[in-house]
Amino acid sequence: MKLTWHKILLFSTLPLAGYCQDSIVSAEQNNSGVTVTTIPRNEYPKKFKLKPVTDEKFGFQLLKKKNKTIIPFEFHANLVIVPLRINNSDTLRFILDTGVSSIILTDFKIAQSQHMIYSRNVKIAGVGIGNDLEAGIVLDNTIKLGEAIGYRQNIVVLKDDILRLSEFVGKPIHGIIGYDLFNRFTVTIDFAENQLILENPEHYKYKPSKGERFPISIEENKPYLGTVELVNGEEKVPIKVLLDTGAGHAISIEVNKKFNIQLPPKVVKAQLGRGLSGIINGNLGRLPKIKFGKFELNNVVASFPDSSSFHLKPTNFSERQGNVGCEFLRRFKVTFNYRDKYVVLKPINRRMKEPFEHNMSGMELLASGSDYHEFMIERIIENSPAQLAGLQQGDRVIFINNRSSRDVSISEIYKIFQKGEGKPVNLVVKRGANVIFTTVNLKRLI
Repeated sequence: MKLTWHKILLFSTLPLAGYCQDSIVSAEQNNSGVTVTTIPRNEYPKKFKLKPVTDEKFGFQLLKKKNKTIIPFEFHANLVIVPLRINNSDTLRFILDTGVSSIILTDFKIAQSQHMIYSRNVKIAGVGIGNDLEAGIVLDNTIKLGEAIGYRQNIVVLKDDILRLSEFVGKPIHGIIGYDLFNRFTVTIDFAENQLILENPEHYKYKPSKGERFPISIEENKPYLGTVELVNGEEKVPIKVLLDTGAGHAISIEVNKKFNIQLPPKVVKAQLGRGLSGIINGNLGRLPKIKFGKFELNNVVASFPDSSSFHLKPTNFSERQGNVGCEFLRRFKVTFNYRDKYVVLKPINRRMKEPFEHNMSGMELLASGSDYHEFMIERIIENSPAQLAGLQQGDRVIFINNRSSRDVSISEIYKIFQKGEGKPVNLVVKRGANVIFTTVNLKRLI
């Protein structure tokens, strides 16, 4: 089976949650589920009745003949994190991602604890600078998500946790789920209430009060929107984007002269994310305006990945010009209807007024420890406020603005780094056996 992964998950306003993928694998489901057993003639039963194939449980369904289920989700690092169980596991945390075609278990220890048996091994080509990744396919799993249950689900298990999602999100992350839910249900992500609503498509009825409806196309199991425009003065550039709930940035744009897409005048080099094959590098810059339908968003922070970071065929770049992530989508109540091929966006008024910001400290952190409250500086941008404050890669943050690292999350720290140009942030870091007190004066880099 040929598997490819070309999905990018980039964080522009938060630390890259390095998992970047413009889309992953398309692992085949064994839909037939046929088992052949030979019975000696003298053991034939006198009477038997064949069970209709349609009686066999397969795929996702709602329990107790319900039409919808509402599932609370966590929102960290601009990612939707849903609780689910696989077989008889404890509750796991999975990222909800429209950009993946298969259910992916990124924490191979779960596979070991569940005594999963790989039916076959595969290699996944990813984005980033590095080699392909080995994975295994595990067949016939049961997945429970609220009052939705998925029977006979196949899972792709990464044999090396190269994505390190937990370190970037600051919470234990065990995997990624996407197309299997979006293809089966009408999926509403209520970012105001942190609720995921799964509804039978025949039960969902659109009306204008639910928001503005936009047509989408489903290509390679992913939703694309073709009604977005980049606006710069009188110039308007129409683009086609992937609606990517597995990306933390606002928008990622691929520089392409053919479509008159160029880098903004002012950019900063940045580590944008981490793919299955390693680091994704590129630039951060600002777009004057993004328009779709009646909605307009101004001065948007955008990511511009280097083409060298992709293991993609050139044709992939002509199919779409970018992807829209959750820093953009979180300003709306979003409903995906794959069956009828449309998306509904209802603005959250207070969030539509929020400015787009980026990390003004110039440093990137990783969370570690048993509860992910130990923060290490992974990278510092040259000539940034962090470097001017004397911080170094490998320093461990133990206090921030007089609050112990035990009392803050990595998402809260990045929110501090995004608010108020010129605002001082007091840090206490540990470097080896030394304790260092310093102040980072926040400054917009773009």
